[in-house]
Amino acid sequence: MPKTSRSRMVIAAVAGAMVLGALALVNSASAHGSIVDPPSRNYGCWQRWGNDFQNPRMATEDPMCWQAWQHNTNAMWNWNGLYREGLRGNHQGGIPDGTLCSGGHAEGGRYDSLDAVGAWRAANIGNNFRVKLWDQASHGADYIRVYVTRQGFNALTQPLRWADLELVGQIGNTPANQWTPEPAGGVSIQVPGNAAGRSGRHIIYTIWQASHSDQSYYLCSDVIFPGGSPDPSPSVSPSPSQSPSPSPSTQPGNCTATYRQTGSWSGGFQAEVTVTAGAAAVRGWTVRWTYANGQSITQIWSATLGSNAPNVVISNAGYNGSLGARASTTFGFLGSWNGSNPAPTLTCNATT
Repeated sequence: MPKTSRSRMVIAAVAGAMVLGALALVNSASAHGSIVDPPSRNYGCWQRWGNDFQNPRMATEDPMCWQAWQHNTNAMWNWNGLYREGLRGNHQGGIPDGTLCSGGHAEGGRYDSLDAVGAWRAANIGNNFRVKLWDQASHGADYIRVYVTRQGFNALTQPLRWADLELVGQIGNTPANQWTPEPAGGVSIQVPGNAAGRSGRHIIYTIWQASHSDQSYYLCSDVIFPGGSPDPSPSVSPSPSQSPSPSPSTQPGNCTATYRQTGSWSGGFQAEVTVTAGAAAVRGWTVRWTYANGQSITQIWSATLGSNAPNVVISNAGYNGSLGARASTTFGFLGSWNGSNPAPTLTCNATT
């Protein structure tokens, strides 16, 4: 066979495989569903970044989605597949505290990044609200239960537990033929909820028990009720599973640096460092620390990585080296870890 013909056959076979793969993805995407308003964490990440998920701007503009995309891209593409089978309604028994947003490590941990504690993008809604569930395969529901975190829960610093939730709305057995047909396929339904007494940032937690089998969906949506502050920048406390405390600089004369873990999942984490100038303005800064437990930086933003683990050296980016007296700037990064992941001790040096 001529070489040109063989090449054409190879190209055709690859193209055919790509088409089949795309069809498989479409078929998979049509099988399930999620809360789309206010959006679940992974649906929102897919909605905002699905067409541009490799854009580095996500790291600073939407860092909780960034860590989720980095942890498992398939969790975003399969935003409609976060479910468990065979729990027989024993939701609390099958899903430990701190893993509610991942459905208790559903699909072998695919969705674990959704449990990360931090400033997820949040939708502004009223205290009387509705959640919209898009059921792409027209399963219908044995029931849908809508919970909201209790007033006083801090979604920026606390992992979600069952005790933090209060049931605020539900519907019972509802066949799909009673739902609203969707132009994109499947059907949708809206479930009313009443979060009286809530203000500020909260999590809406929806359990959808599908009718076609013992299949339970677990969906976290981040919201802000009236009376709270606007959606803040993603500067939050760490997950208690690691519980590191801020690590002060040992060079307080010209700058200080504090380390804060903002999210953690199996094998990975997200952290940020705040650099603060001392009594005088500075023209540039460098932060150093040692990772003694196998941690390593995999992605960094708003700073320059000069040396990676174990002896980390990070300097300012071109735009945030100059700081006025007592002024601060923050850089963030993603990392990998195994075993333990304590906060290191930082040193900070600045050019004045």
